[in-house]
Amino acid sequence: MTISLASPSLTLFDSWSKTVGEFGDVHIDGAGLERGRAADRAACDASVERAELYADPAATLPEGHVACDYFWILDDGEVVGFIAFRRELNAWLRQHGGHIGYSVRPSRRRQGIARAALGLVLDRARAAGYDRVMLSCDDTNVGSYRTIESAGGELEDVIDEPGAEASGNRLRRHWIAL
Repeated sequence: MTISLASPSLTLFDSWSKTVGEFGDVHIDGAGLERGRAADRAACDASVERAELYADPAATLPEGHVACDYFWILDDGEVVGFIAFRRELNAWLRQHGGHIGYSVRPSRRRQGIARAALGLVLDRARAAGYDRVMLSCDDTNVGSYRTIESAGGELEDVIDEPGAEASGNRLRRHWIAL
């Protein structure tokens, strides 16, 4: 296994499409895709364009959005997941999202992919001068919070997610000192 990060690119369409398709109709953390978006060439092209826009420091982004570096997680050149590094925290991200969001293809989970990709993004954040970054995950997502904690994540708190009155979902918020 050789984990690396790549900027979104149409040259990776086939493995991107298989990975997105495997998630089904759920939100894919770190991918920058709308929930339920078809894994077709148009969606891939939109994903590449979005990544380029959000990475551009001079870009005007939609209200409530922040500059972000989107990466596709590769294993030996095949897309196996997604990870995003948001360069700042707005009020919503400070409360519910954090700097980094990631997802690994369901068939490739529990193989150390998220841990390796998170380490690569933390190296980038460190090199860019960040002192610490925030990450969050569902309180029931044991794999994710163990990944965060193995990277040095310190639990700040566990809070109700937006809409928790109906779902009862809780969110763990961690900080990683760099």
